[in-house]
Amino acid sequence: MSQPAEHVPALTDRTQLLQSLDALREVDLIVIGGGASGLGVALDARLRGLSVLLLESRDFAGGTSSRATKLVHGGVRYLAQGNISLVREALHERRALLNNAPHLAQPLAFIMPAYRPWEVPFYGAGLKIYDALAGAASLGRTRWLGRGSTLRELPGVNGRHLYGGVKYWDGQFDDARLALALARTAAAQGALVVNYCPVIDILHEGGRVCGVRWQDALAPDGAPREGQVRARCVINATGVWVDDVRRLDDAARGQTMRPMVAPSQGVHLVVDRSFLPADHALLLPHTRDGRVLFAVPWLGHVILGTTDTPRDKVEREPHALVEEARFILNESAHVLARAPKADDVLSVWVGLRPLVRPDDQDGGNTKSISREHTVRISPSGLVTVTGGKWTTYRSMAEDVLRQCVQAGQLDALPACRTARFPLVGAPAPAQAATRLSVLPGLQGYGTEAPAVQALPGASVPLGLGLTEAMVRYAARHEYARCVEDVLARRHRMLFLNAALAQQAAPAVSSILRDEIGTDGQLDNFLALADQYRRVPA
Repeated sequence: MSQPAEHVPALTDRTQLLQSLDALREVDLIVIGGGASGLGVALDARLRGLSVLLLESRDFAGGTSSRATKLVHGGVRYLAQGNISLVREALHERRALLNNAPHLAQPLAFIMPAYRPWEVPFYGAGLKIYDALAGAASLGRTRWLGRGSTLRELPGVNGRHLYGGVKYWDGQFDDARLALALARTAAAQGALVVNYCPVIDILHEGGRVCGVRWQDALAPDGAPREGQVRARCVINATGVWVDDVRRLDDAARGQTMRPMVAPSQGVHLVVDRSFLPADHALLLPHTRDGRVLFAVPWLGHVILGTTDTPRDKVEREPHALVEEARFILNESAHVLARAPKADDVLSVWVGLRPLVRPDDQDGGNTKSISREHTVRISPSGLVTVTGGKWTTYRSMAEDVLRQCVQAGQLDALPACRTARFPLVGAPAPAQAATRLSVLPGLQGYGTEAPAVQALPGASVPLGLGLTEAMVRYAARHEYARCVEDVLARRHRMLFLNAALAQQAAPAVSSILRDEIGTDGQLDNFLALADQYRRVPA
């Protein structure tokens, strides 16, 4: 594995970032969107020598990319659907991701409990195929488990009518912090990366896209700050919002856009670790309505999910539906010895998947839509990428740049370097990382932990492993501009325990006032945390 130059945490002072943006006139590549796909493209392009600007309308991973089920996986359910090519690609990308960010992504064992005699040999045989597809990238062999072994290795599983289980390996990660690591790695390599800076228009010249107009979303009322930057190539990587950007492009050409995204909603409920006090995850491959249910140990808690519900409306903070929460709780009651109730839920969060709508598909059944990514280039040259999943973000970025070259949007490029390029904070390969199943702490910073500890407040706890020093580090080195940035994505308290996040918010706001001169939109965060703590009924 090649190692980048020694990394010293860079400051992310917003005044300096905006000054650099003001002074920027032209780049090779502009990426719109700071989620998994956009950040992956920005890093890949910069490592190949292109000048890169990435603009994110809110915070990095503020949408779908912070609301995954936290799994780095090949896709067992995609194997069942016969999508062998997607599974094979994802299994190999899984290994690359775990190697490049071992402090944020690690192997995780899964156990499928079997409540009917035929399930152990049936699922075991399928997972042996999963192992074979992984080849040298395998994380561990599939094993058949008897009833006693299943109960020992998966404490908390419902033992009634249990015949045994199948154990296999995938991975898990911290999605928001991985996105942040991508942003900071791209910036360390010379890209200009700015959050809270939406693109408000697509510039055209001679009928071709030639740049963007941006706006500072945090400028004081009555004092808008705008500018424009030209580029040889503009990439729309805004996830479920790609159609909004495409609409800007089409309007300039007098065209009417046909939507390409069919949003699908995935709900997750978080409960205390006591419901599944194990370092292994539980997978129920076939619920009563044909879905998949996960119970995943993550940062000292357990994530239960998820759902797949078509949604027509794209919201920044989508709400869980009553039937979705009821489905997760009801199905969990069948496989957990102690059935979680609505009162046991510590946080409810919802993500929208940007599934690509087939030309003859109205989006009514998102379970049947492919999870593979799609790249489209408009007649004016706007490049749009959407679909896909976190596990394959790196190969998605490589494919985007390949198609840009093939279409003449970019000149021939050197070979991709991201397959073996450690992200910011990645420890040496031989250094063991703390498991992601334990409560959050300094382990998420990897080699940057000493720099965090050197800041004031390193010994002052704010809850769930968060310290005052971590808040200061988020403001100084991690682009954090508001309480939500800190408690939702730099630290994951909002996603783990919304009530505790509400309690910690005033202290975080006070520290942000010291660091950046504002209260970090405290009232907005308190309202958001109130949404996360309520199970719909």
